Formats: sequence, C-alpha cells, structure tokens
Amino acid sequence: MQNHVTAADASIVLAEPRGFCAGVDRAIDIVERALLKFGKPIYVRHEIVHNTYVVNDLKARGAIFIEDLDEVPAGATLVFSAHGVSKAVQQEAARRGFRIFDATCPLVTKVHVEVAKLAREGYEFIMIGHKGHPEVEGTMGQLDAGIHLVEDLDDVVRVEPAQTDKLAVVTQTTLSVDDAAAITAAVKQRFPQIREPKQQDICYATQNRQDAVKLLSSQADIVIVVGSPSSSNSNRLAELARRLGVPGYMVDSAGDLRPEWFEGKQTVGLTAGASAPEVLVQQVVQQIRAYGATSVRNMDGVVENLKFPLPKGLKLDSDS
Repeated sequence: MQNHVTAADASIVLAEPRGFCAGVDRAIDIVERALLKFGKPIYVRHEIVHNTYVVNDLKARGAIFIEDLDEVPAGATLVFSAHGVSKAVQQEAARRGFRIFDATCPLVTKVHVEVAKLAREGYEFIMIGHKGHPEVEGTMGQLDAGIHLVEDLDDVVRVEPAQTDKLAVVTQTTLSVDDAAAITAAVKQRFPQIREPKQQDICYATQNRQDAVKLLSSQADIVIVVGSPSSSNSNRLAELARRLGVPGYMVDSAGDLRPEWFEGKQTVGLTAGASAPEVLVQQVVQQIRAYGATSVRNMDGVVENLKFPLPKGLKLDSDS
C-alpha cells in the first residue's frame, strides 16, 4: 500500500447525513423480504436503486433485474424499483397477473398523485428533470399527453404547452437544488401563472445531502462522493463540490480511488449518495487511511429518522 500521499496529519471528515435515505432503505427491504417470503427468483423492474454494490448483492441472493415485462414468467413476483413506473407498466403488470410489490419511493409517489389529481382538473405540466432517467419516465408516464420535459434554461425558452391557463410545474426528486431553483425561476418568468407544488418535489434526503456537501466543501481540500455512475443524486453531490471550487470525485468503490488525487491534501471530505451503503464508505475510509490520513471525524449535521411503511403482504414470521 502507498503511504503518506496525503499531507502529514491529514484528516477525513465524514458528511452528515450521507448514504441511504428512507426510500432506498424501504426499497431494498421490500426485495429482501420478498426473497425470504416467496423464495427466489424475485423479479425487479429496473435496478431497485442506482448502486452497483446493492444490485450485485441482491442478484447473488436471487433477484433478477429486468427492463421488459416480457422477461418475467407467468405467476412470478415482481417489484417496481424505487424510481417509479409509468401507468402503462403498472397496467401491463397487473394484466399479466404478477404478484406485485411497489417499491416506488413515497416521495416520488407524491409527485405521481399530484400529477394525476391536477390532470383531472385540466392541467398541463412542465417537468424539470433528466431525459431518460427512470424516475422522469415514470412520472411523465402517469399521463398520455400534456407533460413537457425541460432539462435546462434553453428548454424553458423552447417549450410550447398547448395552453397556459392551467399549467403546473413538477420536478425530479434528485436534482441539484440550486439548478432546479434556477430553472423553476425561468419557468415562472415565462409562465407567471404556473402552479408550483405545495412543497418542493426535491426530496428531503437530496436537499440534506447537498446542504452537507456545501458545509463539507468549506472545510475540505477534496471531496469524495461514494455513488454509482447511474445515481442522479450522487452525481449532483460531486458536481456541487466542484462548483464550490473544491476538487470533487465520484467513486463506485474504494478501487476507483487514485493516490494522486490526495497528494498534499490536508482535509479529505467524504460523503455518499442516497443509494450508497455505509460499508462502501468505510472501505473508502480504509483506503484513504492507507494513503496517509491519520484521523476520521463526523461533521455535525441533520439527523434523519424518517421511516416509510412497507407495502402489505411482506410481513415475516420474525416480525414482532
């Protein structure tokens, strides 16, 4: 192992909060319980959460991840991922008679419910989000038409809803808080009457982790984010550190770390996206210690204790 790449007496500061959020905890728990209750295989539409380690761990236990319902045999147990699915996927799965457990994060479901309710009142929607992300596809797929995706300020200029009397804005839950605010402001400037959500759609965990990185970046010479490339909220954390003038790197595991990143660095900030397990954070800590860091401390921050209820039908004998 390579020692003393970091500055002498370099320290690691762990962001608080970091890692799993309530929606991710719930989604993984649903798959684990389904495997215990119904036996393998359990089919999961899309990665249950966007983390390589989590997905590989569940695969090893008997979960099969699919994108197309044609891959699921008749009579099988199917779990929808935390990102949510379109109405068409829900209806097709029900038609095929699968035993279905919906692991959609309740904060994503909240957006779906709002879209359905306002659509019945004649609203069209502008959705702020990333094209191709499964959460965006799921939310836009709640309607057959009348929901328009904008990814950036240029899209806001170009978007052409059929009418503007009844127009509402919704967002992907894992966006950059600052980017979403800027795009929302541009949307409101173009469509002053647009209806906003009662509470912002960006979830508490995304907000808290971004706030923690802002604080972390003021204390650190480098910020490492543990998260998989497909994880939207993890990508936003690394981007945020860089935007604040601190080198920010995202790693899927400790094996992705590079010693040269840490040369002469006194304080290493470390966080994890909402789908990254703490075991990976601790492996990264050990590797950075091998580079010469001598101490680890937890930053003060928001303590999260939210817990979402599980769907019916997953009670185990071991439950009290």
